[in-house]
Amino acid sequence: MSPVFPMLTVLTMFYYICLRRRARTATRGEMMNSHRTIESNSRTSPLNAEVVQYAKEVVDFSSHYGSENSMSYTMWNLAGVPNVFPSSGDFTQTAVFRTYGTWWDQCPSASLPFKRTPPNFQSQDYVELTFEQQVYPTAVHVLETYHPGAVIRILACSANPYSPNPPTEVRWEILWSERPTKLNASQARQFKPCIKQINFPTNLIRLEVNSSLLDYYTELDAVVLHGVKDKPVLSLKTSLIDMNDIDDDAYEEKDGCGMDNLNKKFSSAVLREGPNNGYFDKLPYELIQLILNHLTLPDLCRLAQTCKLLSQHCCDPLQYIHLNLQPYWAKLDDTSLEFLQSRCTLVQWLNLSWTGNRGFISVAGFSRFLKVCGSELVRLELSCSHFLNETCLEVISEMCPNLQALNLSSCDKLPPQAFNHIAKLCSLKRLVLYRTKVEIEDYDVIASMIGAKCKKLRTLDLWRCKNITENGIAELASGCPLLEELDLGWCPTLQSSTGCFTRLARQLPHLQKLFLTANRSVCDTDIEELACNCTRLQQLDILGTRMVSPASLRKLLESCKDLSLLDVSFCSQIDNRAVLELNASFPKVFIKKSFTQ
Repeated sequence: MSPVFPMLTVLTMFYYICLRRRARTATRGEMMNSHRTIESNSRTSPLNAEVVQYAKEVVDFSSHYGSENSMSYTMWNLAGVPNVFPSSGDFTQTAVFRTYGTWWDQCPSASLPFKRTPPNFQSQDYVELTFEQQVYPTAVHVLETYHPGAVIRILACSANPYSPNPPTEVRWEILWSERPTKLNASQARQFKPCIKQINFPTNLIRLEVNSSLLDYYTELDAVVLHGVKDKPVLSLKTSLIDMNDIDDDAYEEKDGCGMDNLNKKFSSAVLREGPNNGYFDKLPYELIQLILNHLTLPDLCRLAQTCKLLSQHCCDPLQYIHLNLQPYWAKLDDTSLEFLQSRCTLVQWLNLSWTGNRGFISVAGFSRFLKVCGSELVRLELSCSHFLNETCLEVISEMCPNLQALNLSSCDKLPPQAFNHIAKLCSLKRLVLYRTKVEIEDYDVIASMIGAKCKKLRTLDLWRCKNITENGIAELASGCPLLEELDLGWCPTLQSSTGCFTRLARQLPHLQKLFLTANRSVCDTDIEELACNCTRLQQLDILGTRMVSPASLRKLLESCKDLSLLDVSFCSQIDNRAVLELNASFPKVFIKKSFTQ
């Protein structure tokens, strides 16, 4: 046999090893520009070869743990080939969402849930990924490297983000969904859910997650899209499975994600004249209203098409005092708002988070809706609503004089000058500006103004404020004595040696939540001051400090009877044995301890 063949085998193996090594050590630049496509004939015939692609780009997301000016723990790490997988552990090169567990729902600043939220809508965060080629999906693999199990929905979009011509219709289809489940393992896994086949090609995939059951942050490394370029023939077996999977309570699976279906429910149908309503019309009006209050929004719209009596009840503005449209983000458009407009004249809570993107809602459509329905609004949720512009904020400031809560988190396309209109909202009590382009040069000045003007402030989140110092903290602590929550996580300019944390403990006795995440200087003195002065403390995060001992933590736990969360991850003096001993003495406290790789 010719010696050429063994040499080719060796070269092939060497090439494969090089590819694997490059995949492990890829830089961000390599990941963002990687357009690798692997043609595989292992599953299909050569006539319709399977295409395997890593994500080309991260185009949208709701939150991430990292900074906007960094790559550590950010969603952008999902683009390209894996950095970490199959290794397990906490790595900065992965994508991490902002929260986990139920702690954020238990703090004083947590917002009350909306009524009529469909029980099958449990998504808390999302990330959208584009791929080089449009394919008919055959599989979606998610490479999870730490505390897996957060992904609960995978969707595909018909629109091609790289097409020069905007599509006339945008469809979202659910490939896979499942209710949140708790996994006991924290190790890496390749998540390979069984997805359904769809009748359009896609290169835009959306992951939705729920981290409420996790013991710590989930970390994702990469997403792999498998698909074929030609439309596959749906098998009889697949069709039968799809039919059996239809659930009356699952609006997405039953009606798809097309906007026509939602608009048909919102529109008024011709009502038939029935001979009578039995004895139902004998019930008191208020009792019928109470019964209908338990229906989801699509069910309420369906019921309105049955008879005049129920139509009157279903269209009563009192049924729409709280209106949560976030679960229908994939369907909601200007027409939907037009149909709802006459019913929402008394709406007080309105949730439009995640809605309106890719042209679904226009500035004109949103403005028309608020001009009719904004006068009674006290709470408006607009997280990740990228249709917003300066005109929209101006309309909000003019049409919503009673607004008390405004959430603009992750509206990162709003220009800085647009936020000037918020100053006109004189009744505002809660404002969320996470991941927006508000320009602040000196956080000490802001802290000083807050201390001087917001004497009754209860909650303040200064997560990742890069230049706040002990001077700003001093002004804040002396001016806002009623503070119950304070997040100073990843504020590197704060040093315990200046006495800033001691001052906080002594001047803020009502503190229930204090996050000092990644502040290496937090020491025993700070913990002991908290134990003496902040006995109402419920949540404390001192992740990353090297100067806190188990003895001071024991004093804190003995003093703060309501403490439920204590995060001492990566605290070098707190070893596993110390955590076990504290857990045994204080079993009601969730003491989180993670170690470096």
